[in-house]
Amino acid sequence: MISCWGRLVIMEETWLYHYEPESKQQSMEWRHSGSPRPKQFRVQKSAGKVFASIFWDQDGILLIDYLPKDQTVNAEYYSSLSMQLKDILKEKFRGKFTKAVLFLHVSAPGHRALATQKKLAYLGFQCLHHPPYSPDLFPSDYHLFPRLKKTI
Repeated sequence: MISCWGRLVIMEETWLYHYEPESKQQSMEWRHSGSPRPKQFRVQKSAGKVFASIFWDQDGILLIDYLPKDQTVNAEYYSSLSMQLKDILKEKFRGKFTKAVLFLHVSAPGHRALATQKKLAYLGFQCLHHPPYSPDLFPSDYHLFPRLKKTI
């Protein structure tokens, strides 16, 4: 028997920035032993960014999907992600699931589309209402993203 918390799956989207680290050779500089260390005035620019859709539950991350360049999150794309998630959940629980998955996701246009809502209902996801934006009300912003962005 799976508890209510065990049925909850949260989906959130974020931009992840990646950097080209400076090599040790690039950062070396000749100076006299008494001279002050050079100051770095400019913050290193990001080498790029990627849009990530993250699905997670009480045990951790279930699925991370990186949006291909020059593509947007629309109903078709989001429906394909939900089918991938359903396959992952089916493998994780192997028949132990008797009730619908409680699904909490952001209310972006591609997620609210009628085609998306029908697909989620067909897959057995019971959508919960997204709370007003506040870090202490939405666990992704408070718990997941600081840790996720620290490791990347």
